[in-house]
This record gives sequence, C-alpha cells and structure tokens, in this order.
Amino acid sequence: MSAPMIKQFRHHMLGAEQGSAMLFSDFADNGPMWAGDGPREKRHLVRFTQPFLAPPMVHVAISMWDMDGETNQRADLKAEKITETGFALVFRTWGDSRVARIRADWMALGEIASEDDWQLY
Repeated sequence: MSAPMIKQFRHHMLGAEQGSAMLFSDFADNGPMWAGDGPREKRHLVRFTQPFLAPPMVHVAISMWDMDGETNQRADLKAEKITETGFALVFRTWGDSRVARIRADWMALGEIASEDDWQLY
C-alpha cells in the first residue's frame, strides 16, 4: 500500500476531465474474463483531450459490474502509467471469478496551460 500524498498545485489553471469506458463484455462470446480462470487482465488506453502540464491525479471506479454470483467476486481496478497525455485503465481478476462485463469511470485532475502563461525561448 502506498503512503498518502498531497499534490500541490502552483498554478491557477486547474483542469478536470472525466470519462467512462466499457472495458469488456465477455458473457455473450464466452470470452476469457467469463470462461477463464486464474490471473486475467484487460487494459484500456485513455487519451486526454488536451495534455496536462504534469501527470494529473487520476481516480478510477467501477460504475457497472456484471459478475457470476456462484463464484468468488474478485476485482482490481487501477490507473497505471499516468502521463500528461493519458493513462492505462487496468482491470484484473483471478481465481475462479467469472466476470461478464465491467464499465469503469475515471476522473483526472491537474494543472493545465493558460493563454496567460509566459513562454521564454
């Protein structure tokens, strides 16, 4: 577990962007999240509409899940490889868990450029 961190913003231009992604729907075609067992992973690359000045804080949450009630319900959702331009939204499950569908929502918060910023060359 990582230690809590306060991110300080030096800038008056704070940007927020949010989105939603259907990560997979494996029930209909008996895909690996539904039919498989053991470690499984799905990745979805998110690109921001405009870059942040530095990697933003990213919050992710499961907004819809459709899981088999007869098996253990195991899930891990996280943002990985966060950069100024995007990140990887990653869902993992393991063991005998059977996951039909997952939709994840995300929000990025960080400094953005302003037309009032000075650029010295």
